[in-house]
Amino acid sequence: MALPVPEWRGRVSRRWAVLDPALRERLTVASLHDAVRLGCDLLRTKEEAALVQLCCRVCVGKEPSAAGFYREQGNREFGRRRYQVAVRLYSKAASHEAPDSPEVSVCFANRSAALFHLGHFEVCLEDIARAESHGYPNRLLPKVLLRKAECLLCLGRLQDAADALSVVESKVAMDGLVTSPTEQTLLKKLRQLKVKLHEKERCPEPAQEACGDIQGKSEIWEENDSISGASSSLSLNFDTERGRHLVASQDIIPGQSLLKEEAFVSVLCPGESLLLQDSSETTWDTGVSNADLYCHRCLRQLLASVPCRGCSYAKYCSLDCADMAWQQYHRTECSLGALLLTLGVFCHVALRTVLLAGFAEVSRVVEWSHSGDKDPHNPKARCKCLSEAPDVGAGARGIPGCNDDGQYQSSYQAVFHLLPHTEQHSPEHKLLCTLSVVAICKKLQEAGLEAALLNQDSPKQWSKPKTSEKSSDELSPELKTVAEAMLRHVLQLQCNAQAITVMQELGPRDGAVVNKKPVRLATAFFPVLSLLNHSCCPNTSVSFSGTAATVRASQPIPRGQEIFHCYGPHQCRMRVAERQQLLSQYFFECHCQACLDELESDVKSVVSMRSSFCCPSCQAPMQGEEDVLCCSNEACATSVSRESLSHRFRDLQQQIKKALDLLRDSKADQAIKMLLKCQVDAGSFLSPEHLLMGEMEDSLAQVYATLGKWQEAARHLKKSIEIVEMHHGPSSIEIGHELFKLAQILFNGFAVSEALSTIQRAEEILSVHCGPQSAQIQELQEMKTCLSELPRNILQRT
Repeated sequence: MALPVPEWRGRVSRRWAVLDPALRERLTVASLHDAVRLGCDLLRTKEEAALVQLCCRVCVGKEPSAAGFYREQGNREFGRRRYQVAVRLYSKAASHEAPDSPEVSVCFANRSAALFHLGHFEVCLEDIARAESHGYPNRLLPKVLLRKAECLLCLGRLQDAADALSVVESKVAMDGLVTSPTEQTLLKKLRQLKVKLHEKERCPEPAQEACGDIQGKSEIWEENDSISGASSSLSLNFDTERGRHLVASQDIIPGQSLLKEEAFVSVLCPGESLLLQDSSETTWDTGVSNADLYCHRCLRQLLASVPCRGCSYAKYCSLDCADMAWQQYHRTECSLGALLLTLGVFCHVALRTVLLAGFAEVSRVVEWSHSGDKDPHNPKARCKCLSEAPDVGAGARGIPGCNDDGQYQSSYQAVFHLLPHTEQHSPEHKLLCTLSVVAICKKLQEAGLEAALLNQDSPKQWSKPKTSEKSSDELSPELKTVAEAMLRHVLQLQCNAQAITVMQELGPRDGAVVNKKPVRLATAFFPVLSLLNHSCCPNTSVSFSGTAATVRASQPIPRGQEIFHCYGPHQCRMRVAERQQLLSQYFFECHCQACLDELESDVKSVVSMRSSFCCPSCQAPMQGEEDVLCCSNEACATSVSRESLSHRFRDLQQQIKKALDLLRDSKADQAIKMLLKCQVDAGSFLSPEHLLMGEMEDSLAQVYATLGKWQEAARHLKKSIEIVEMHHGPSSIEIGHELFKLAQILFNGFAVSEALSTIQRAEEILSVHCGPQSAQIQELQEMKTCLSELPRNILQRT
């Protein structure tokens, strides 16, 4: 959630409603500097108390009862052989145990067992090492050491496996006579592993030959001298109408990389399954959210997470990431987890931005802004002031955000110069943002974290913050500076936040066909990427790897043309009126070519034609903008309320969801019956080209693929692809993803010739949008290599 929870927004809204009119007027025209000072006076004790109550609903501390619950659930799922689920539950348990405790070592050991069954031997060894280093009980150690030896055997590390078995033997001999059934089983396992080791030593497995050129060709890249992370094929321009923007300085071909930028700051979007505790009964959520699936620092997908030592919320892919996060920002954020989750991702990004920049840099830039920001209601004047700044402005180029040498870098200076549009936000929204950042700064002061914030090199690693002996309602001058910078960043984020997205797998990972959908993973500041203006039909495509963004040309871009990025409402997904309404949050009216063409044309947009309702009587298109829709066929003259058709549409979506739930419960036959019935119902009031018709074909393809009926699955997926192509175009990334699924189905169905041609087409499209190193391209190349190596007589028959 970008903004604070609804309860806090409602409370601030009621506070605004009862404010004295004169005070409202002061807030409306206040600079960021003055808004913070007014916010300090307006954040009263009862508001702070209400915020504390809201924070109590979010569990971010170490809870032993939660650890016990998750460990027990993990054991239950392990017994059912649902090892992937068990891994997640053991990770949740570990995050709630005290660091360096025997209890957390048991969580790591249990998780190692699940990882072993999943075949993740390297990660299993890491968890075994964690269990040993955290004081795993001595009496249980032989079992874990045997697992270690077995992992090493599977990895072909025979000497290490022999050493591990020797340790187990020594330990068993030292412990004396073995009598219990458990110990007898242990000895039997030990003997089996020794036999296996001798067999491998006698007949070593041949070394595997290196695969062909699976990695794909490396991309040609020449970096821009003036814009960090940008290609030399771009130039930075500025005018009062378009602001800062990037232009092609030479002809650009589709797929060419234009920008590679690491986020200045990124914050994981937690997802919706955070625990909200009921005061009367505590229930622990076993659902999986982004917070469980991705590293909170580098955004890599987690397999066996390393929990924060201070809170149960932050999880990392490695101890290195955990240490780095602690040093850079988490030692300040750790005790504020519940407050940051309550106040939303934008506030969290704002705080982390100033923590990463450091107080000295934040203070310097904020103080300069006071000398230059004379007219907060005149953006053109402000741009002029920014360009004239001696140390912080644009230097020779006269473009805001550039340094003295005329270079635009991914720096705090560039982040600060992103426009906050202070004068365009509603006064009530500004009050919400102001009270929220002031509340965070007051919490920093009360918790004794101000020193850590002002001098980030001094606090000892993993040291817990001390509560301030002397608390005051008045913020220190330094924290007011921090609050002012944070307020600016929160306001900037409405127009300049970049969503980091990933293709997330749907359903079980062990399926022959992997279905994925794009999911918002994090919110970030990319200062260079923010230079791109919006178009509803952009000439670029953006992909992400961890916290890094890559922008590629999605079509030919001639020299002198501006480089455009889509901020969200794409021409293929939304009508022009809906796009314009959504784009109003960015405080501009879109005049891109797609909008102008649609507004000036009498012809309905593709979205309008293919997403509208049909007449239930004769299937002709329904028309009308009012509550009652009329059949376009004059001979029919049927009229239906828009609400009744919308209700049927929503009900149909629910039925499709239930069918996929049946598939996940291994009830494929029932899922097919339900989806076929949905198709009949949809055909009576939706056009054949409606996107939902394509979704149903896609769902049927999933079910038939699960049953191994590859020809039937391919038939339905091809129908889905036809509809997707009508909406998004033959070279869109959406078509690329659909062709990837079709390639998997044809590959599994042994339709060699058709699979190879589909792989080639999918490669051509996905390499333009995602680059030759993307995971999907790698998998397509592996499939192609496998098929190409089949005997010639088989290739000729297929």
